Formats: sequence, C-alpha cells, structure tokens
Amino acid sequence: MSNEIITLGIDVGGSYIKAALMHYSNNCTIIDKKCEKVRKRNPSVLSEEIIEYLLEKNNLKHTDIAYSASTGEGEMVTRKTGHFYSMTTHAKGGQFFFPEARTVVDMGALYVRAIKINHEGKVLDYKMTGQCASGSGQFIENISRYLGLAIEEVGSISLQSQNPETPSGICAVLAETDVINMVSRGISTQNIIKGIHLSIANRVIRLLSSLKAESPIFLTGGMAMNTGMVQAINELKTESKYKWDITTNDDAIYAGAYGAALWSGFRFFKLKEKKSIIYAA
Repeated sequence: MSNEIITLGIDVGGSYIKAALMHYSNNCTIIDKKCEKVRKRNPSVLSEEIIEYLLEKNNLKHTDIAYSASTGEGEMVTRKTGHFYSMTTHAKGGQFFFPEARTVVDMGALYVRAIKINHEGKVLDYKMTGQCASGSGQFIENISRYLGLAIEEVGSISLQSQNPETPSGICAVLAETDVINMVSRGISTQNIIKGIHLSIANRVIRLLSSLKAESPIFLTGGMAMNTGMVQAINELKTESKYKWDITTNDDAIYAGAYGAALWSGFRFFKLKEKKSIIYAA
C-alpha cells in the first residue's frame, strides 16, 4: 500500500453512536473520534451531526474522505459509501486494539457476541446470546435507572460489593422482579449491581466455552467500559477451568467504528485495483 488515504467509520448502536476518522496506510492511525449517547434523539440526525463535527474540527470536507462506511444500524446513516456487518467490524476493530487477540467479545446494548478471529481480524466462527434483554447492556441501564444511578456509576459501585446477590430470573422481566424484591429486602445497591454483573458474566463465560474460544480475548462495546462488568468476567474465569487472558481498552466502545474505517480502506484499494485491471484490459 503506497498511498495514505482518510477513511471514516460510524457505528450506530442501540445506545451510542460512535465515529472515527482514520489515516489508512501501512501504519493506520486514528485522526479523531467521537461518541454520543442517543437518548431520545433521532439516530439519523445525530449520525450526521457527529460526522459534520469531526470533519469541521479537523478541517476536512466530505470529498477528502476516500471511503466512509457505517456499521450496526447502518440505515440510519444517509451519507456514506458503504456498509459492513457489525460482527466483521468489531472483529477487525478488536484486532486493531490488540493484534494478538484471537477472540473478540462484542458486549453491546442488545446482545453479547463472541467472535473467533485469525491474525488478520477475519471472522472464523461466532456464538451469540439469545434475544432476552437480561444479558445485555440495556438491562444494566434499565436497572441502574430504577436504582437511581447513572450508567457511568455502576462499574465503580459494583467494585464496592462484599456480598453480591445474583438475580434468579433468566429473562429481563423476571430478573427485574428479582431486583425489586432485593430492594424491598434491604439488599444494598452495591450487592445488587455486582450480582447483575455476575449473572451477565456467567453468560459470557458460557458463550466463550461454547465457542471453544482461543486466548487472548478482547472485550469491545459499551459494557467493556464498565469496570465492574470486566472484573466480574475475570472473577468467574478464575473460578472456572479456563486460563484465558481477557483484556480490554478504555476506548473499546469504538471498536465497531474503527473496524468500519479499516474495512473502508481495504475496500477502497480493492476497488481501485479492480478499476485499474479493467482499464488496462
């Protein structure tokens, strides 16, 4: 690859929209990034605002972007060159953060997905949780709201737990009922939150076991920013027979956007190569 180009990746998730500008070359680097919580805003409008913010901040125009791609709920992004499936972007983005990773766990608002990858970040196999929201980031957010906590607080509060109590309900409705009962019984907020983290962590461990995951393992998505959630996963891993090396990064929520930017560069040069062959013929 002789030329350096600028690519853009934007990941529209269930709770957050993430975007990244990248210098794509033999040594890819991030120019800038931005993450916004959707709340009650229109995701399509918010996506465009994020893109415009990044371009203006870095003195760029849309014409300066060689290839822009969406991932996640990509139909929400109106101005783009292409789209990539979120499993492939999280795989590639996870490998960008941690080149040695052989498994990436996408821990998003709606589900958890374990992805086995090769040294190039390509998907080899995957397993994902079912549709029940009790194993998702959205469930943690719902419970946090009920307990009067900001989502940013739950990680540190979970770390303060001394005697966690795990909800017995396997679906979101039953688990929420369990939490209400815990509150009425006087169970502390710290122990409730840690119990929820352990419940989801148990699903993650079972998912990795089912996939026959290979180490090292890298966690991506919004829940990867939750220190309590990461600790719960590592605690259960230690208690199990598995010796996986599980790690993450403070910017791991951007994995999908980084992956989309990386695949954008790859596709740009593939299309350029294809055109040159056609013209040569």
